[in-house]
Amino acid sequence: MLIVCPACASEYRIEADRVGMEGRSVRCAACRETWFVSPADVLAGRSAELDAQWEAVAETGSGVPAPEPPGAVVENVPPRPARRRPGAAPPPSGKPSRRRGMAGLSPARAATLALLAALPLALLARTTVVRAMPQTAGLYARIGLPVNLRGLELRDVVAFRTPAVDGMPARLSVEGDVLGVAAHAVPVPVIEVEVRDADGRPLRVFTIPAPRPTLEAAERARFGARFDDPPAEGRAIEVRFAAAAPAHP
Repeated sequence: MLIVCPACASEYRIEADRVGMEGRSVRCAACRETWFVSPADVLAGRSAELDAQWEAVAETGSGVPAPEPPGAVVENVPPRPARRRPGAAPPPSGKPSRRRGMAGLSPARAATLALLAALPLALLARTTVVRAMPQTAGLYARIGLPVNLRGLELRDVVAFRTPAVDGMPARLSVEGDVLGVAAHAVPVPVIEVEVRDADGRPLRVFTIPAPRPTLEAAERARFGARFDDPPAEGRAIEVRFAAAAPAHP
């Protein structure tokens, strides 16, 4: 950058980096006048230096600035920073660029950004996603956003086993409610009761007829059944809807 003594008009060319962005006091080598180079002067000088370097790179391919003429005395200036490697292109302006295009991203980062951009749509349209890819239902459930494709829920399910007494067989009783959670009427399928052993292995499946052909929004229907001779080694049950709804008479 070029500085001019306000007393004798002597001119000196020094690097803006040696002055610093906060400004510095300098002294004229000719008349010993001291004055302050402001941050605005430093910015203007730095911008001019970078423009000159950019033009030199474009014309000659060299990014090395011209040597500094002697004579200027700069006070309280830190050591000169290392020069740029010859042939390396400096930035086109005094301000570092903060914008990077997709071409500057690694494939992994670009894929991550694309996934984050698609995530809101996948959350809003999760019902459509699960219909197309049923294996995603477990993923939505793990993040606290279960998807109910049937529009029905099983509520307040209870089960108890009665042992065999006086010639009467052992009996498994299951009761509960079916609740409509869709915005419209939906068909009610058969309900299955799977008995499992202590290790979670299925032993036997019982079925309960649908308590209603259809359920409207927020409508409940009570179901219940008793099954004779349930497996003696049964320790747990799973109550669920059957895969397909049967035809009602």
